[in-house]
Amino acid sequence: MSVLTPHPSTLLVLGGTGEARRLAGVLVGTPGMRVVSSLAGRVKAPSLPPGEVRIGGFGGTAGLAQWLRDNRVDAVVDATHPFAARITAHAVRACAMTATPLLVLSRPGWTAGPGDLWHWVRDLDEAARLLPDLGRRVFLTTGRQEVAAFADLDLWFLVRSVEPPDPPVPRRCEVLLARGPFTVDGERDLLERHRIDVLVTKDSGGIMTAAKLTAARDVRVPVVVQRRPPLPSGPGVERVETVEDAAAWAQQLLHG
Repeated sequence: MSVLTPHPSTLLVLGGTGEARRLAGVLVGTPGMRVVSSLAGRVKAPSLPPGEVRIGGFGGTAGLAQWLRDNRVDAVVDATHPFAARITAHAVRACAMTATPLLVLSRPGWTAGPGDLWHWVRDLDEAARLLPDLGRRVFLTTGRQEVAAFADLDLWFLVRSVEPPDPPVPRRCEVLLARGPFTVDGERDLLERHRIDVLVTKDSGGIMTAAKLTAARDVRVPVVVQRRPPLPSGPGVERVETVEDAAAWAQQLLHG
């Protein structure tokens, strides 16, 4: 007599963040659950999550929807970076097309506290227009793909990113290749050693790169912060802020 083995429930985690790696670590090995983590492939040597991993894009909304169908995906967790608005929009539309439940895991943003000298901007073009009024030596921590917004400024830049920034870059700049987490003491030393008088960053949230904000407050350096893009909404889209809540959602949905 043959015995039928139940098909495991498949969860797709759109990742590349620390939260995505931790979520995979919690869920991989759950009986009856197949966890697939997807990375965009923009970093040459990414930190890989445990379990099954795919690297590369899907080809837009239609390509993602087809991948969900072909791989019999039962649920999706979008744990991408808070500024990865395009893939989040693709996930919302693709999951709606395929009637696949979608959870957006988005860590809380940063909040200014007493002593912080923050200037909020809508985008990096606005940040570039504001900079000459705030300082002459800039610590730029917006990622390697958007340095071009500052390329025409006659200021000095310390550009920190995991990989070399995409051109064009400012005429006067020094590139520092580094990956977090960073410490407050290390960030304070960096600001003082390079005589930084203004910091530019994005409201990424989380603790991996928050030390620079504390260091900037300690040495009275103003900070230009780009606001997050709004999360797209759609039928069946849920949101949580913690890995624990995302794991509970997946386990309840797929095994509840």
